This record gives sequence, C-alpha cells and structure tokens, in this order.
Amino acid sequence: MSMPIIFIVVVGLFILASAIRVLNEYERGVIFRLGRLIGDKGPGLIILIPIIDKMIKISLRLETRDVPPQDVITKDNVSVQVNAVIYFRVMEPSKAVVVVQNYIFATLQFAQTTLRSVLGQVELDDLLSSRDKINRELQEIIDRHTDPWGIKVSNVEIKHIDLPKEMQRAWAKQSEAERERRAKITHAEGEHQASIKLAQAAAVIAKDPIALQLRYLQTLNEVAAENNSTVVFPIPIDLFKPFYKMTEVSSEAGKSSELETSDQV
Repeated sequence: MSMPIIFIVVVGLFILASAIRVLNEYERGVIFRLGRLIGDKGPGLIILIPIIDKMIKISLRLETRDVPPQDVITKDNVSVQVNAVIYFRVMEPSKAVVVVQNYIFATLQFAQTTLRSVLGQVELDDLLSSRDKINRELQEIIDRHTDPWGIKVSNVEIKHIDLPKEMQRAWAKQSEAERERRAKITHAEGEHQASIKLAQAAAVIAKDPIALQLRYLQTLNEVAAENNSTVVFPIPIDLFKPFYKMTEVSSEAGKSSELETSDQV
C-alpha cells in the first residue's frame, strides 16, 4: 500500500472520529455551526460536520456545591460566619452556554452575595430559629435571578453558623437562665398542686379525727420498715386526752376527801 493511500485512510479515520459523538442519558450537546447556535442535541449518537460544527457538552445532573464561608453582620449587629450548600441543575443547555460564560461560577458567586444580603436583614435569634424560612427565601431569590441562564435552583441550605466566643458564652448563660426559670415554675406548680391535695386531705380528716391517728400509725410503720435505728415520731396530743381526764378525776377525788377529813376534824 502506497503512502498517499495510507495518508488518505488516516485522514478519513480522523475526520470520522471527530464527526461521531456519543452522549450519555444525562448529557446534552450544544452545537454551533460556523459560530451560530443551531440548538442542543442528545442523548445518543450525534453526527457533526468536521471543522464546521462545534459541540459543547452540558450535564443535566443535579449539581451540589458548597458556598464558601461568608462574614455576615446581622440586623442586631452580631458578626457571624455562615456557609451554605446549593443544589441546582441545567434545564436549558443552550441558555447555560450562550447567556452566561460559566454558569457554575456565576451561580456560586450570586449565591454568596445573596447569602450576605439576606442574612444581613435578619436578627441572630431568627437566623438560629427560622432557618427553614431563610432557606426558602434564599432559594427563591437565587432561582429567580438564574432562571434567564437556564438554571433551576432546587434548594439552598444554611449548613453552619459560627458564632463568636463571646456570643457563645452569652447564649449559654441565657439558656441556663431559661432552664432555671422553667425549673422554678415547675417546682411552684408542684407546690400548688400539693397544697390543694393537702387541703382536700385535711377536709377529709376533719370529718373523723380517728383518721389522723391512723395516718400517724401508718407513717410510723413506713419509717420502721426502713430498718432505722432511731425514729423521731411526733405523737398527737389527742392521744393523751383520756389520761388527762383520768388525772383530773383522781385529783378532784383527792380534794373532796381532804375536805371531808377537815370537816370531820
């Protein structure tokens, strides 16, 4: 085989290889013919005109990118560092190539500026407690501005909020004070409920005084069951009333006998 024929075969194979392209299911090819956009094609086998056609591959898969940490001053003048993650995908490949130079870089840059702008309008308490609301607001703003680029922003999530150490200590003190307040309220509610139950028990015992003595005996039995060596137990005065009456009767009998003896004398 002569050299010219070999050269022709090699050139033919090179042209054929450059003319045939295969795109995956998640890819689209934006084709330019002599510099003019003719549309996007794919997936599958794509035939290009060598030298005349140029194709740029665009992935339609969901992109997940970190938004670098941003120094933000909140509405109540607290300096925090916030980073986030953004989820987006290309919906119109032609716009993503023609309208913007680098759609990934442009989307990330706009996400950074939007993050600083939105978080600068909220207070620190809202930033920590209303994160879902802020995420939706960020997603709506970024999606609205990237729509002309053929980009769909599906979600934006604030990933981490770095508070200054002074603010962390103040936040810890506030949390501790809140827990103490709840503990005091719970204790007061328990005392209130106990006083109501004691008043009801006193009303029941007042109807039958013997119930009080039975309660004392029951308490003594419960204390003795714990194998204590020393038991301090109050005894109601009502238990000694019969003895008082017997003492009074005997003393009155003694006085009357003394009077009778003195009269006889």
